[in-house]
Amino acid sequence: MSQRLIVGPFNRVEGDLEVQLDIADGRVTQARVNATMYRGFEQMLAGRAPLDALVIVPRICGICSVSQSVAAARAIADASGVTVPPNGVHTINLMLACENLADHLSHFYLFFMPDFARPVYAQRPWFAEATRRFAALAGEHARAAVAARQRWFEIMGTLGGKWPHTLSIQPGGSARAVEAAERIRLLAKVREFRAFLETTTFGAPLEEIAALDSEAALQRWHAADPLRGDLRLFLTLAADLKLETLGRGPGRTLSFGAYRQPDGSHALADGVWNESLGRVQPVDTGAIREDATHAWLAGDEALHPSEGLTAPMLDKPGGYTWNKAPRLSGEVVETGAIARQLASGQPLIRDAVARCGANVYTRVLARLVELARVLPMTEQWLTALAPREPFFHADRLPADADGVGLTEAARGALGHWVSVRHGRIERYQIVAPTSWNFSPRDASGTPGALEAALEGAPVQPGEDTPVAVQHIVRSFDPCMVCTVH
Repeated sequence: MSQRLIVGPFNRVEGDLEVQLDIADGRVTQARVNATMYRGFEQMLAGRAPLDALVIVPRICGICSVSQSVAAARAIADASGVTVPPNGVHTINLMLACENLADHLSHFYLFFMPDFARPVYAQRPWFAEATRRFAALAGEHARAAVAARQRWFEIMGTLGGKWPHTLSIQPGGSARAVEAAERIRLLAKVREFRAFLETTTFGAPLEEIAALDSEAALQRWHAADPLRGDLRLFLTLAADLKLETLGRGPGRTLSFGAYRQPDGSHALADGVWNESLGRVQPVDTGAIREDATHAWLAGDEALHPSEGLTAPMLDKPGGYTWNKAPRLSGEVVETGAIARQLASGQPLIRDAVARCGANVYTRVLARLVELARVLPMTEQWLTALAPREPFFHADRLPADADGVGLTEAARGALGHWVSVRHGRIERYQIVAPTSWNFSPRDASGTPGALEAALEGAPVQPGEDTPVAVQHIVRSFDPCMVCTVH
């Protein structure tokens, strides 16, 4: 027996999302993902002075605003040719890490884990402990995570003046210098967040987690004390529910590279991980195209973002979403923490993906490993600050110029493309992480990463919001407001 199910709007995701499911014999046979909101930030920017982008684009999103700021600043910097001094590089990395790690914490404790305190799992041996730790609004560890996140964001208050929508990120660096005494106070905040992660999330030093180099090592670590720390409890329930069988990715992941270094390299390298080849390939941003065939947007020709067009067309035949379909060399790619860990060679994630691919289990595991890897980097960046050296270089933008700004938001690869003519923005195009992951079908009918990942998901009799579907959707940690910008 077949049926069609509309799931949405989803709770515990950022923004508005609806998923249409075709179901037969208790499995999803086909899915269509609908980003239901149109916003028009790219149209707002056309005709404005280029630096207006630094004020407007952070407002695309309340939880990814630093990432949007960094991409805009880098696009203008690329157009002007200005370079960022080492202090500016480290300060921007600190703000990016502050936002991205807070997002990972929110995803784990507030968005993803509360699903395992649902009554459907009441007979599982781990249910009572999961409920105690993660139940929505009531879980002891979830409430502690909210408090830790609040204190962690005091770093952003010092570096950026406020969050969201800080204005301290400029094309030439950070407008906010850090004094020597402030650096000590910031280090204390970082150590406080480290203590929460090591006590509650991992029950172990961060370096011990980052050093896990295979699934065999992870299993030995888990078996040593199965209830100590929330990562171990996640591993327990992931194995019991076989989360590795849910939400298979497309087999290709994309990272633009995270946390730029003063020499131009990245702390987490860029690259396209090809699962079938088992190796990283270089990123060719010239091969990016956005296909609007099934979007309520004008244009049927797939265009590079530097030539892109965003023009609403509500009655477009075949349209079912406001999201375009980005493709890299014509192929679907997945982006996010799992892409960063694969591209940067983290051995545990590479071992897990080699065995079972990108899926619900490996996406969540990659986020937690990233927490353990990046927080020690923030300590190094703070230590590297030289208070009497510049944090910012002034720039002058030509009347006619083009630029691209790439960065990694918590949810993955983010790119801004700007064209300036006669001193005004002629064209501004944005490709956000969830635009990649939650894209619709393209002109050839190929489904996006989430649409394909949902195929085969089990649906129990009587379910109107299938729990397996919710696990898969939330494993990508979508941000729909960035998607439709």
